[in-house]
Amino acid sequence: MRKPGKAIITCAVTGSIHTPSMSPHLPVTPDEIAEQAVEAAEAGAAILHLHARDPGDGRPSPDPDLYMQFLPRIKQASDAVINITTGGAPGFSEEDRLAGPLRASPEMTSLNMGSMNFGFWPLADKFDWKHDWERELMVQSKRFPANHNFALIERIMVELGGGHGTRFEYECYDVGHLYSVRHFADLGLIKPPFLIQCIFGILGGIGAELENFMVMKQAADRLFGDDYIMSCFAVGRPQMRFMTQCALVGGSVRVGLEDSLYIGRGELATSNAQQVRKVRQILEALDIEIASPAEARAILGLKGGDAVAF
Repeated sequence: MRKPGKAIITCAVTGSIHTPSMSPHLPVTPDEIAEQAVEAAEAGAAILHLHARDPGDGRPSPDPDLYMQFLPRIKQASDAVINITTGGAPGFSEEDRLAGPLRASPEMTSLNMGSMNFGFWPLADKFDWKHDWERELMVQSKRFPANHNFALIERIMVELGGGHGTRFEYECYDVGHLYSVRHFADLGLIKPPFLIQCIFGILGGIGAELENFMVMKQAADRLFGDDYIMSCFAVGRPQMRFMTQCALVGGSVRVGLEDSLYIGRGELATSNAQQVRKVRQILEALDIEIASPAEARAILGLKGGDAVAF
């Protein structure tokens, strides 16, 4: 694993899984997304991972016009690296997933490295949902796997990586996904350094036990040697424990309301920036320096904020 000397903090501002009824603090409108993203950058996030939502009911949306309502504002107000999803949400077509990134030509996008069961239906009856689509989204996850097949992965690498100079946050939910990254590297479709984002605790992926962190790291070390930067997060309660462990071995971290709605046991986070400030405090207490956006760009070999289309 390449040790950049400083930990890169990524903040996943608003995702496709958590829904508005689950937290009043989840940003939904373009104004809310822009404001929380800028605040997270000011708190220390070098990378901002972003989804778009319908401002009317909070439904995940692939509409490029919605992205363009908040991306330029974030760029103007911060120097953070902007990272757009290609994972989208259940029901999105391939064209939906690519619409926003192809329009914006960002420095980075996320890239899920394999199809999988992605289960969050146990939440379906735990909330009083404001919108009908919210509970249905939860229930559907029991029946429909998240589709990230090899042809789609290759298409994203070619169209965004080859065509736009976009680099990727490789989202790996299990050990097999690391081998998929290696496969595409061997084909010459992607080049180091690889930002390997290991994700723990999704039902259908590798579990959120700390022993599994070392399983993923040791596999990545074998596959990539010094050609990768490891980052990680765990969904829900184990979030901070996993990030601390990753940082202690020279890795980076990801926080944000996409990954956990909480700041402590039973206490909802009031903003993304609150989570950034918490993890930054932990890392600095361990004498780990935090990378600036410029340093993150240099570590990851990004094309720069002046080469995007917003």
